[in-house]
Amino acid sequence: MPKDLIAQLVQYARYHRDPRNIHTHFIGVPMIMLGVTVLLSRPAWWVGGALPATPALLAALASCVFYARLDARYAGAMALVLAAMLAAGHWLAGQATPLWLGSGLGLFAVGWAIQFVGHHYEGRKPAFVDDVVGLLVGPLFVMAELGFALGLRMEVRRAIDDQAGPVALRTGPGGRAAAGRS
Repeated sequence: MPKDLIAQLVQYARYHRDPRNIHTHFIGVPMIMLGVTVLLSRPAWWVGGALPATPALLAALASCVFYARLDARYAGAMALVLAAMLAAGHWLAGQATPLWLGSGLGLFAVGWAIQFVGHHYEGRKPAFVDDVVGLLVGPLFVMAELGFALGLRMEVRRAIDDQAGPVALRTGPGGRAAAGRS
């Protein structure tokens, strides 16, 4: 049976309870997403004259289907983010190969370096190591956390915190300090 929105976010959140790790995800996950989008923006086939069909477009559409099966509002927000990344990826793919490739690989590598710093704070491996679906849930988790910071979808935040535990600074191996969410 497929997992619902809360189940997906709870599973991912269990690997992300240290606020420093969550904060690194606000930088690292978009960098990785953009890097992948840039790299997958070549080759491009022009279908209907207006929209370049690329591996990046196919991946974005498949991701949006996944998000839409979980939640229409989050899917809409993710579609907007992916559309902006597709536009940037398309522009970079039209540049000289060294700029296109260097941008894509650079964003990807630096994004992952930032992620691994966050997981060092967390003291846990990234969620995708245990479930590859975490590669799709990670961007959704960042979108959800952004919404929580803006006071949106607090019922989702409560459900995650109830099941995954509070966000708290790690104080040592296996230890936790006071809750870190404000």
